[in-house]
Amino acid sequence: MDTQDIERIIQAEKTLAQTHLTLDIETISSLLHEDYVIVQPGGKIETKADVLASYKTGNRHWDMAQVDQLDVKVYGTMGRVLGVWRAAGINNGQPFDYQARFISIWIKEDGVWKNISYSSAEMDNDVR
Repeated sequence: MDTQDIERIIQAEKTLAQTHLTLDIETISSLLHEDYVIVQPGGKIETKADVLASYKTGNRHWDMAQVDQLDVKVYGTMGRVLGVWRAAGINNGQPFDYQARFISIWIKEDGVWKNISYSSAEMDNDVR
């Protein structure tokens, strides 16, 4: 097991979460693979371009964005992360405050880890 790759993926997950607080589009873009897709709640699939465009609208503000309970497994140049995402803020004028269990897939290209796929399911408050 390559603990260095595990630590790099953990740091990348944490950085990606933190960039939501400042909407640092450049850093978000650098962490997402060109073929990135996210399966949104309800089943809608969005690409990297879709996600970046939604952040650029200015209709979203995060007061909290964090990940924890990260379980990372590395399989060669692919990494799988299971974790918990917590977020609160305003989206299109509507407040949100939720936690979700997520699965995040990372691939290593040219020595750099990039997120290629993400999906989450909202959690009840009593689920751990």
